Amino acid sequence: MRITPKPFPTLSIFILLFAFLGGLAVQAQESPIKLTYLGTAGWKINDGNLTILVDPYISRVKLGTGPGIHPDDTRATVARSDYFVSDTLSIDSLITRADYIMVHHAHFDHLSDVPYIAKKTGAKVIGTETTCNILRGYGIPDEQLYPVRGGEDYQFENFSVRVIPSIHSALNNKHYLDSRTYTEVPETPLRVSEFIEGGSLMFLLRMANHKVLTMGSMNFVERELEGIKPDILLAGVNQSQLGLYNYNERLLRVTSNPKVIIPTHWDNFRLPYGFSQQASVDLKLVPFKEDVGRLSPDTEVIIPTHLGTITIK
Repeated sequence: MRITPKPFPTLSIFILLFAFLGGLAVQAQESPIKLTYLGTAGWKINDGNLTILVDPYISRVKLGTGPGIHPDDTRATVARSDYFVSDTLSIDSLITRADYIMVHHAHFDHLSDVPYIAKKTGAKVIGTETTCNILRGYGIPDEQLYPVRGGEDYQFENFSVRVIPSIHSALNNKHYLDSRTYTEVPETPLRVSEFIEGGSLMFLLRMANHKVLTMGSMNFVERELEGIKPDILLAGVNQSQLGLYNYNERLLRVTSNPKVIIPTHWDNFRLPYGFSQQASVDLKLVPFKEDVGRLSPDTEVIIPTHLGTITIK
């Protein structure tokens, strides 16, 4: 009896392999990214594997006595001359893990809780020389610190980050300028006023097949953003942007009209979590959303809520 061997099922294997790889590609394209708003310019960004914090300011101290203070806020008042003390109970309730922390600049409402969080989680911190020197003063080892100045484009194991030079919001009727830096490790603890800017940055995070562009203030260097096309923009939105020429229009144009924009740094950060932020939403976010709708109709503007998570596929 003669046995005729069957041909090797090459075509079938290629079809199965193609389907398998195609499935992986679809799965990768649909990988969700979750962004949790921590208030101020703070975010927790998670892709299912990696947790990145951006300017995680959670203590939200009752600073000063101005119109931003609510009569029902019974906490002790903190002056700028006081030493900053983190609300570790609130931090522990919200932050259990962090792989990396991005710090736009070193003002207290961006950096002051980072020493405790970095010690607690062992997260690696990317920020300016001033930011890193402050953290050294609080005992964070060099192994956790990546001092940058803008222009770096780093590849890490599960994501990459482009560091972009930026500038601070135009405060005090455009009289703001603070060129101070910490070129050496300062004596700590710091007073609130001693958390100086120390230069400003933006970050382009590439993770879970998304490109997330972060802002830590209501300003940017337009030429530094040319050619960057994020699909998610955490856009600085606050009253100080009104002192800049065509802020919304220029920001949308230079970032190529992102698919999703989420306003950041818009809230009254002198109020604790749980207090209404509706006044800030009505005054700042509603006009911004309407303007984006006029300038870029295909862009979705998502208004975040404190500690609320936005999932984007």
